[in-house]
Amino acid sequence: MADRLADTLRFYALLDRLKDRNGGARVLAACNGSMNWPRRGLYFFCEAGEARSGSGTGRRVVRVGTHGLKAGSRTTLWGRLSQHRGTARAGGGNHRGSIFRLLVGIALARRDGIALPVSWGVGGDPGTAARRLGMDRAGVKRVEANLEARVSRCIGTMPFLWLGAGDEPGPSSERGFIERNAIALLSGYRGTPPDPPSSNWLGHSSDRDRVRHSGLWNNNHVDETCDPSFLDAMERRIEETEPS
Repeated sequence: MADRLADTLRFYALLDRLKDRNGGARVLAACNGSMNWPRRGLYFFCEAGEARSGSGTGRRVVRVGTHGLKAGSRTTLWGRLSQHRGTARAGGGNHRGSIFRLLVGIALARRDGIALPVSWGVGGDPGTAARRLGMDRAGVKRVEANLEARVSRCIGTMPFLWLGAGDEPGPSSERGFIERNAIALLSGYRGTPPDPPSSNWLGHSSDRDRVRHSGLWNNNHVDETCDPSFLDAMERRIEETEPS
């Protein structure tokens, strides 16, 4: 536990340095693709009401992520963030393109006692969901619209930091190394972390055991063992980050 606490303290100290380099945290509702985003990188989301308790003060990270780790992937950091944000003008979004959105939507519905759309999470697109459920595509989008908008409002206000990491996607990607070990460090799935979620955390309403027990909006890597050398890689990438 002492080593985990020390690693957690170092992790948040690094995020403080990253925050200075980024010029502060951003919220997705105020972001767009014309901003100065690195082509590839990672992101670290926090959430209102979720504070560190055992490793100091400040916001607790509730989701760590990256994009396109398969060899040959051409996805970008902003492309992934925009999937989480949803559509800026309409205020909706596509939970089928973002596991983050899918998870938050289910938790919002369960917490607030509203009916989850029958099509939520069904198929890879509204048309497939419609065929499976005997609905029309427009009907699927209509029944999902309210919850998609709620998800956009929720995620859109979560402060986040981003870290550029321009290595090529593939099994040895440093982005993947940092992502999975940061998740493993922060996760409470196999034991109480230094900074557990608050009693009011939205994730307690999730239908996913891995979300509820990890205290994170992550499904993957929450049950893994952390290799603390990821902190050295993270520090190198922060030092390479040009101040905003």
